[in-house]
Amino acid sequence: MNIVEAIEKGRAYLSESESPERDSQYLLCHVLACSSTYLHTWPDKSLSEQQQADYTILLAQRAEGRPVAHLTGQRGFWSLDLNVNADTLIPRPDTETLVAAALEKIQPDMTIADLGTGSGAIALALASERSDIQVLAMDKSRGALKMAQRNAKQCQINNVSFWQGNWLFAITDHSLDMIVSNPPYIAHTDPHLHQGDVRFEPLTALVSGQEGLADIRQIIEQATRCLKSKAWLFIEHGYAQAGAVAQLFGQARFEQVSCVKDFGGNDRVTMGQLPL
Repeated sequence: MNIVEAIEKGRAYLSESESPERDSQYLLCHVLACSSTYLHTWPDKSLSEQQQADYTILLAQRAEGRPVAHLTGQRGFWSLDLNVNADTLIPRPDTETLVAAALEKIQPDMTIADLGTGSGAIALALASERSDIQVLAMDKSRGALKMAQRNAKQCQINNVSFWQGNWLFAITDHSLDMIVSNPPYIAHTDPHLHQGDVRFEPLTALVSGQEGLADIRQIIEQATRCLKSKAWLFIEHGYAQAGAVAQLFGQARFEQVSCVKDFGGNDRVTMGQLPL
């Protein structure tokens, strides 16, 4: 079986997938330890028997619904290649909206907290762009923090420290210049929890009470204590939550509250600045 035949096999095997050709190419690249360019440059290259067997196993697991990122152990985010596993959310392109918005407000020598860092995607993306800041990556999951630390080492990013804790409970008053977070924001009753990749991701990183707003409310309340004057808070949320989140920002006296849309045109990140 050559590369063209392998891709055709994958496309047929994953016909029920949302993206059978893309998924099969990702998995084939993983088996062959190559780039997608290689697949198109050497379409007649034959797979060894072991490579065919490994590829078939991965196709079967993907057909069962397991995320491609979990099967390959990696996912690209911003300019980074990150390791992921079942302890973390799979970094998604829409979260790059948060990174881009935060970078516009960052100044030299800032201390920034990334709450619920997971794989470290947001913290490491910010730190990779700005070597003149310090980022505190926080998560209550020890497994997630281990993965984030592994990613920092792999990406050779040194201006990030890691802290196991629940949101901002252990953070000193008025010590942060910025807070960024992609917290749990899905309601327990949301049908999307039973669809796609989220079925294999940690529920604690996805689901929040009070119609998905409990953790967001807590972060906003705690942020008013931990942020310095004129400091910024950025929170990712569901596409239908922008109004409710903006109201919470306003109740906490944040100013210049606005929402940024993701790549699909959906309201995705709300930001606000504390007054003097």
